[in-house]
Amino acid sequence: MTCGLETHVELSTKSKIFCGCSNSFGKSPNSNCCPVCTGLPGAMPSLNKRVVEYAVKAGLALNCKISNLSYMDRKNYSYPDLPKAYQISQFYVPLCYDGFVELKNGRKIGITRIHIEEDAGKLIHKDGEILIDYNRAGVPLIEIVSEPHIKSTEEAKEYLEKLRLIMRYIGVSDCKMQEGSMRCDVNVSVSDSEELGTRTEIKNMNSIAFIKEAMEFEAKRQIEILRQGGEVCQQTLGYDEKKAQTYVMRTKEDADDYRFFREPDLLPLHIRGEDIEKIRESLPELPDEKLKRYISHFELEEKDAELIIKYPNVASFFEQTLKEKVSPKTVAKLILGVVFAHLKSETLKEEFKLKITPHSFGSLLKLAESGKLNMSKTKETLEKMLASGKKAEELLSEEDLKGLSQDEFTSLCRRAVELNPKIVSDFKAGKDKAVMALVGFVMRESKGRADAGKAKEKLIEILRD
Repeated sequence: MTCGLETHVELSTKSKIFCGCSNSFGKSPNSNCCPVCTGLPGAMPSLNKRVVEYAVKAGLALNCKISNLSYMDRKNYSYPDLPKAYQISQFYVPLCYDGFVELKNGRKIGITRIHIEEDAGKLIHKDGEILIDYNRAGVPLIEIVSEPHIKSTEEAKEYLEKLRLIMRYIGVSDCKMQEGSMRCDVNVSVSDSEELGTRTEIKNMNSIAFIKEAMEFEAKRQIEILRQGGEVCQQTLGYDEKKAQTYVMRTKEDADDYRFFREPDLLPLHIRGEDIEKIRESLPELPDEKLKRYISHFELEEKDAELIIKYPNVASFFEQTLKEKVSPKTVAKLILGVVFAHLKSETLKEEFKLKITPHSFGSLLKLAESGKLNMSKTKETLEKMLASGKKAEELLSEEDLKGLSQDEFTSLCRRAVELNPKIVSDFKAGKDKAVMALVGFVMRESKGRADAGKAKEKLIEILRD
């Protein structure tokens, strides 16, 4: 199997690509429309400068070259969701070209081109009728076209997840697939040689899980056709999620069918080299760079670092908390454990809207690191803070803050060893779990003020001395 992906990403500009209509999701049908985006006669488009800046930003983040001179073209086809009967896009000279996304295994998935275009309206099938909502017509898109370099469903998943994360980090799109702000056309072919087979295109996929399913089904379908001596036809397919299979929508069109020609109502697009460099300088630290820094500088486990950088807002909160001069590992542990348990869905993790600030979170951790709170009490207090928005100082009593000094803690651990010779003997005989009985002794004697994890480490150190 070989796969190439055409990924459509809606840009998060305030207005649409060729008019001043609001670019916002979820408004009542046909309320964000004007003569330009509904294609009324005589209406003239005017290109949104921010769309160009966002597209260049995406291109630079994906290692693309940028065209100093490019054009808009007309793609002609007639469909109910396209009121003008043509789409303003780029065909001959795309804005960005020749980039790549690097996978974990070191393989680079080439990016042929990134071009800007307008979105079409949305067809709604309801009670046997087809309704049309033109709110989405004219929403700015970039189309990111990969080379046919993807060899498995896992590579497709990783490529799309990296693409989505990069777009979110640079702030050009929220890439919410469930809302259609990131959609994919999936090109699949199979071959038993180096030569590519005939491809089919599965249209408008908006779930990575379903993209994997569709690729698997389509590859098996094509292999079965070839094994029986048949030929795969170049077709445009849909994917039935309930039946978990593809179906034919139409015979695949070629570029000639769209009768592309230069858009006569818009001037050529000229971008100066210094403007490109300004946009390059505005790029934030990208996910791969951040991951390496978290592992090397903060000494996080790779899996923990990956989970934090997966959500830009989480990574921002993490770094702001570190300004309070607390342990990166402890911050990561509590975010991934207590905070993520509080945020039940992926959407809540992405938004990461907490009732606490990085400063109040850091203040709690300082209490823990000074020995005034054990980890159990720290987690319990954090849960209360997340629910109420109160600071740690408001939730903890004087009794709670009576921690153990280092000398008291060490003395208590030594006493546990001295008063429990049988347990010590079992541990030295190879029963490693016996140490937990000594931890229990320390916790009882300290009335819960000791930290169980640190007690275990200290007891093992004493026993092996």
